Amino acid sequence: MKMSTSSPEAVKKLLENMQTDLRSLSMECKKKFPPVKEAAESGIVKIKTIAARNTDILAALKENSSEVVQPFLMGCGTKEPKITQLCLAAIQRLMSHEVVSEAAAGNIINMLWQLMENGLEELKLLQTVLVLLTTNTVVHDEVLSKAIVLCFRLHFTKDNITNNTAAATVRQVVTVVFERMVAEDERFKGIVEHPPPVQGNTNRRSVSTLRPSAKDAYMLFQDLCQLVNADAPYWLVGMTEMTRTFGLELLESVLNDFPGVFLQHQEFSFLLKERVCPLVIKLFSPNIKFRQGSSSAASPVPVEKPYFPICMRLLRVVSVLIKHFYSLLVTECEIFLSLLVKFLDGEKPQWLRAVAVESVHRLCVQPHLLRSFCQSYDMKQHSTKVFRDIVNALGSFIQSLFIVPNAGNAAAVSAPAGGSGSGVQGAAQGGPGAGGVSGNLTTQAAFEYRGTWIPLMTVSVQGSAKATYLEMLDKVEPPSIPEGYAMSVAFSALLDLVRGITTMIERELSAEEEAAAEFREAHPDQEWQPQPGAHLVWEEMVNACWCGLLAALSLLLDASTDETATENILKAELTMASLCGRLGLVTPRDAFITAICKASLPPHYALTVLSSNAASLSSKAYSIQGQSVQIISPSSESHQQVVAVGQPLSAQPQGTVVLTAKNIQCMRTLLNLAHCHGAVLGTSWQLVLATLQHLVWILGLKPGVGGALKPGRAVEGPSTVLTTAVMTDLPVISNILSRLFESSQYLDDVSLHHLINALCSLSLEAMEMAYGNNKEPSLFAVAKLLETGLVNMDRIEILWRPLTGHLLEVCQHPNSRMREWGAEALTALIKAGLAFKHDPPLAQNQVDKPISPFCVLKRLQLLLLNPLKELSNVLHADIRQKQLESVLQILQSQGDSLGPGWPLVLGVIGAIRNDQGESLIRTAFQCLQLVVTDFLPTMPCTCLQIVVDVAGSFGLQNQELNISLTSIGLLWNISDYFFQRGETITLELEREEEALQKQAQEKGETLNRPFHPAPPFDCLWLCLYAKLGELCVDPRPAVRKSAGQTLFSTIAAHGTLLQQPTWHIVVWKVLFHLLDCVRTSSTTADKEKIESGGGNILIHHSRDTAEKQWAETWVLTLAGVARIFNTRRYLLQQLGDFFEAWEVLLNHIQSAALSKNNEVSLAALKSFQEILQIVTPVKDSDKAGDALAAMGVPPVLIDPISASGPGRPLLRSDSLVERLTRYNGAELQAPPPGEESALEDSALWWSAWNTWYRTGTDSTRPPSGPAEKLSFIPSQPYLTALIQIFPALYQHIKANFSMEDLKKLGVILHGAVSVPISSDASPFILPSYTEAVLTSLQEAVLTALDVLQKAICVGPENLQVMYPAIFEQLLLFVEFSCKPPQYGRMETKHVANAKYNQAEWVALNYVPFAERSLEVVVDLYHKTACHKAVINEKVLQNIIKTLRMPLGLKYACPSESTWKLAVSSLLKVLSIGLPVARQHASSGKFDTMWPELANAFEDFLFTKSTPPDNLSIQEFQKNEAIDVEVVQLISTEILPFANFIPKDFVGQIMAMLNKGSIHSQSPSFTEAEIDVRMREEFSKVCFETLLQFSFSNKVSTPQEGYISRMALSVLLKRSQDVLRRYVEDERLSGRCPLPRQQVTEIIFVLKAISTLMDSLKKTQPENVDGNTWAQVIALYPTLVECITCSSSEVSSALKEALGPFKDFMQPPVSRVQNGES
Repeated sequence: MKMSTSSPEAVKKLLENMQTDLRSLSMECKKKFPPVKEAAESGIVKIKTIAARNTDILAALKENSSEVVQPFLMGCGTKEPKITQLCLAAIQRLMSHEVVSEAAAGNIINMLWQLMENGLEELKLLQTVLVLLTTNTVVHDEVLSKAIVLCFRLHFTKDNITNNTAAATVRQVVTVVFERMVAEDERFKGIVEHPPPVQGNTNRRSVSTLRPSAKDAYMLFQDLCQLVNADAPYWLVGMTEMTRTFGLELLESVLNDFPGVFLQHQEFSFLLKERVCPLVIKLFSPNIKFRQGSSSAASPVPVEKPYFPICMRLLRVVSVLIKHFYSLLVTECEIFLSLLVKFLDGEKPQWLRAVAVESVHRLCVQPHLLRSFCQSYDMKQHSTKVFRDIVNALGSFIQSLFIVPNAGNAAAVSAPAGGSGSGVQGAAQGGPGAGGVSGNLTTQAAFEYRGTWIPLMTVSVQGSAKATYLEMLDKVEPPSIPEGYAMSVAFSALLDLVRGITTMIERELSAEEEAAAEFREAHPDQEWQPQPGAHLVWEEMVNACWCGLLAALSLLLDASTDETATENILKAELTMASLCGRLGLVTPRDAFITAICKASLPPHYALTVLSSNAASLSSKAYSIQGQSVQIISPSSESHQQVVAVGQPLSAQPQGTVVLTAKNIQCMRTLLNLAHCHGAVLGTSWQLVLATLQHLVWILGLKPGVGGALKPGRAVEGPSTVLTTAVMTDLPVISNILSRLFESSQYLDDVSLHHLINALCSLSLEAMEMAYGNNKEPSLFAVAKLLETGLVNMDRIEILWRPLTGHLLEVCQHPNSRMREWGAEALTALIKAGLAFKHDPPLAQNQVDKPISPFCVLKRLQLLLLNPLKELSNVLHADIRQKQLESVLQILQSQGDSLGPGWPLVLGVIGAIRNDQGESLIRTAFQCLQLVVTDFLPTMPCTCLQIVVDVAGSFGLQNQELNISLTSIGLLWNISDYFFQRGETITLELEREEEALQKQAQEKGETLNRPFHPAPPFDCLWLCLYAKLGELCVDPRPAVRKSAGQTLFSTIAAHGTLLQQPTWHIVVWKVLFHLLDCVRTSSTTADKEKIESGGGNILIHHSRDTAEKQWAETWVLTLAGVARIFNTRRYLLQQLGDFFEAWEVLLNHIQSAALSKNNEVSLAALKSFQEILQIVTPVKDSDKAGDALAAMGVPPVLIDPISASGPGRPLLRSDSLVERLTRYNGAELQAPPPGEESALEDSALWWSAWNTWYRTGTDSTRPPSGPAEKLSFIPSQPYLTALIQIFPALYQHIKANFSMEDLKKLGVILHGAVSVPISSDASPFILPSYTEAVLTSLQEAVLTALDVLQKAICVGPENLQVMYPAIFEQLLLFVEFSCKPPQYGRMETKHVANAKYNQAEWVALNYVPFAERSLEVVVDLYHKTACHKAVINEKVLQNIIKTLRMPLGLKYACPSESTWKLAVSSLLKVLSIGLPVARQHASSGKFDTMWPELANAFEDFLFTKSTPPDNLSIQEFQKNEAIDVEVVQLISTEILPFANFIPKDFVGQIMAMLNKGSIHSQSPSFTEAEIDVRMREEFSKVCFETLLQFSFSNKVSTPQEGYISRMALSVLLKRSQDVLRRYVEDERLSGRCPLPRQQVTEIIFVLKAISTLMDSLKKTQPENVDGNTWAQVIALYPTLVECITCSSSEVSSALKEALGPFKDFMQPPVSRVQNGES
């Protein structure tokens, strides 16, 4: 119908048509279907009525549409085809005029449903539904769903045409439903609705909040998801079957066409999240699990195979989801992307990889999407690095194609492996791009790598991702993929990825730079702050992708056989490199550049710069889902056109190398990179230039005048072969190269520096290569440096230093051609620099502005002259000669204007070196003499110092001793010049100083010159002193001596000129510095003997090694400094830091004293004694004040005389307060006025004590290593001197001398005494062994302790705590008697065995020393036994413990006198100590002493050592008398006081007496001596003592009774044992008599028994325990046993013993009866 449906004509026409339709219907139904006929006729009437009554006929029709439609519905019900068609046509006509109401529409749909179920008029039905739904929106809800179901049902009929039509209809219907929703949203656009609040915490928005059309769309979409998931639909009731493929296509189209719906409505977003994503993931699972080639039998559950149609559609859905809904589905997309990456795996089927690669390509052309990935995943912690994985997966995919040729691709199997073009036919099954290739070999674009050949097809236009396999919606079986298709897609994807990312980031970067420029114009004073976020994202993107990209691109570049492909790859690498450069990402930038460089050079070309860089990269092998992917190195066998053959640039001559067309193509890219992106290359210039240098060399280009490269001839080896192709290129390349360096004038300063640095390091390599052979060197770098320097003359300052610095190195090269070029370039540059019209000009008069232009001029002049001076360091005579000539020219032409240049000129004169030969040194020295005689007054005074330095350097050269000594004389002359012209020099220097000071203040810096705080004139002196100081440590003794005398004389002669603060510097920077150097040299000096032969003067043996010569210097210097400290003492004490100086001096004395040279160490101790006299003597007034003085602290002294000029007052740095606090952590008060000096003294003394302590500790510390390594053992005179310093020192520090200090002292004394002496010295020191005399060292040690002890004695109470420590020390010495001290692990010989001629060490005889110490101990204990400290510290126990050793050894002591002295000492000590011990028994302080004492008695009385065989009987008896004395002590001093003494101890004593009373003989005596040697006297005393305590009649305490019982019981048990054993032995021995000692023993026991019986009789019966009676009676049978014995002596004793038993024949009557007494 052409006209509008609502125009009057149209309405009229409609009415006519309807009446016609109804008439036809009634005609058709006349016969068969009367009801229908009637309905039709009444319908005609109805229509006419409506038309007549209403003006708006259409509306009226719509209202009554149910009735109007009725006849047609009935007609359809007849199921007659003709009638049905007529009715459907009529109904469609009504619909198209939109006169169908909702109700009528419902009826129509129901009727259509019946027809469908009967399979009638299927196409017509579909048409009707479509018309109904597209013309209006009356169909909703269930009706709509029914209509849709109807279409679906028809899609699954047997008829193909119907199926396809139905499919199209369904698609259209679905679209209609969503379009309605969009239209509805449009209508309600302005109205804001508040959805009702959602109840509970559910996510699901209830559908009721949606508007009608939206609700339909929602229900439809939800059911599509259900159906794809194979679940029952909620809304589309009546579905019978459905395919997934179709469902997925519908889902995809909805998502793709109506993204807005899902993004605007929460309900729909929810469906996406909750239904679509899980569904997709679920459907993907067969693809994820599937592995190519794993048989299902192996796995228990057969794995479902991936199904191409579904998989492909899923990927399409995923692409849409990612594209449109990424922002909604961040997490889900992460999963999808990871899956996508997995599908690229080599184990997946070929078709799956192909569609996956197509999907990836779709992502790659959307850089903004990629950026979002990077932001959402890669930049979040703990998230998958999705973007990185995508790039890496592409890379590893490409690699896998080369590594695994066509696995699983059925189509490709027919192609020969590694086949070239012929393989394509097998794959050419209509795949795109494969059609045009015929079987013959054409030069088709392809990649080839290690025998794998992969053709390249045109897949899509750049920047768009046109997919092939993702579009095959009609295929059920997976298609076969033509060879090279996947590679081509991946390749396009890579290129698109690079292009997209770089263009996007560069666009944003440029925008940011413009913004920055505008901002700076608007606010020149502010700093531009870019958004950091953007930069972070860009950097992350590059960081994430560069590794993968580089790996893939390098591999492709290597494999590419097509110029365009190569060009594309190079372009990608180039843009990446430049982008990384702009972002400041150095590693990736260098990596890409390295790749291009490697590709420019022949394969496997050894170029260190590149390989080191590549090594650092290949270590970054990255793993993609468990596959490790290496950055593959280029293969050599690529079939490329060779265009040049040349020589490699290397140190060893090698064969030739080949350049291919591809190499040249890469080289051009490289030049392009350097030209266009030079500003961002930075450190990569190195790589670029190195590569260019090698290419230039291979191509045979050589430098000409001004540094330009021209094609030259190869010097050796086969000449360079160039094809005509490359010959025409050469001039162009050479031209580009020159232009490249000319364009350096447009680089900014930083980039220019990078360029220069790179050229320098290249040149360094070239230099290294040219070492050791006279081959033609590569001069590329030197030439280009010259070129670059000349074009940048206007900013020469910024590149002068690196440029000339490097050329100077070239000047030192052994290869003459190289050196000559270096000198040539350097002089050319200096000439050009001096001739260049600088602004301001060099010779500008210095009037306009006083300071700044002068400074600029000065700076430039110095800058340009400096390299000239630097040439002095070159060893080659030719170059040195040139330099001196030029200096001469400069002096001639510019001598008058040399002002600021003087230092450089003097520098050149002074640049003498020992290896330059005498003549050169002589010439230079004559110049110097000239300067000193003529030029001193004319040069600026500031240069005087340099003159001093230069003169000094002539002193230090060692070619000519006379020049050295003469120059020391010159220094004396210069000092005279200073002395005479002092005032003028001072004025000029101070003026200069003020100018400098002002300048420094303006810059806010401090003035920096040597010896700064001192006034400038003083500084000049200090420099002179410093120079002389340097000469004082010259290796030649003569120079040292001469300089030392000059130095100490000048200080003495001119020292008065110095201001007081300067003295501070003299002390610290000159004298102490000198001492430091001398010390260092002496300690490291060589010990080799200096042979006096070869015509030299004879050398005295005391000076025949360098070490001994240095020792002399050390002694002299130390003495000189100590003397200055003595003579200038008052002046020095006024300086603020006299204390620190004192400490440093002491430190030097200490290190000298500890030096391993006897001469030095003794001299040091002498200096120590000498400076100790400096300290002011203690005033008599203060004995009490002394303590106070030590506690107080002097104020920090500020130098009272403030120097004129800039000399500032010197503040004390480390205040005394801290130092003293360290000594005696007590609270410190400030001292009363007038006490300062005493305090100062106290601190100085303590400092001296510390030095003494450290010296002592170090010199007496025994060596720790094994004995062979013994280096040095201090001598006895040294140790004696050391120890003798202590008593004097102690007098001054005793006020604060603490326990700590005492311990320190002890360690030193002990150490000193332990030092052995060498056998060659022993006759002089040791008395002969027999004399008991102490050495002087031992005397000194005891004296030191004695001084201490006396001081404690008269000192205050609190000092007494030191007694125990003194005891401890002395007792250690006492032990030496039995155990001489070890000195480290050193073997010492006994003096008697030492051979004098061998270097052995002899231990001293320590016995006299130990015994003397013991006497001191007894003496001291006598005085101090009752002191609290002595009691608390268990001194008595320690004495006993120490004495136990000699007492136990007894006869085994080294000297017999020892143990005797020990016993007598023990007895003395006990006689004093025991009463004290008893007195303090309750306090428990002596508890541990008793067992110690018991053990001492035991060890001594029953010694394990046997008396010597030659011991006379008289001697033995004397010794026995000593034993008896001990027992008597026990009976008088110990047992009577048993109740104050621990039980265990008494028990031990009893047991001991018991043992003594019986078993007391030693088994080894001869028969004759046995009577005497039995120690019968001793036994008797023991026994008597026992008995005496067994029956004391007066049992005053239970304790005593206990002792007696114990004693008796022990005695009886003992007797019983002896008797039994005797009887046994007697029986066994038969006729043989028993050994004499056994007989004696039994006799003794028998006597004892009779004595016992006597005693028992005399005792009151109640004092005897019943037990005792029992034990006595028990003896009787044993005695009777003995009657059979054969010995007469035993018999008579037995008789006496048996007699008393008669009293026991009846038991004694006790007075106790029935418990009553």
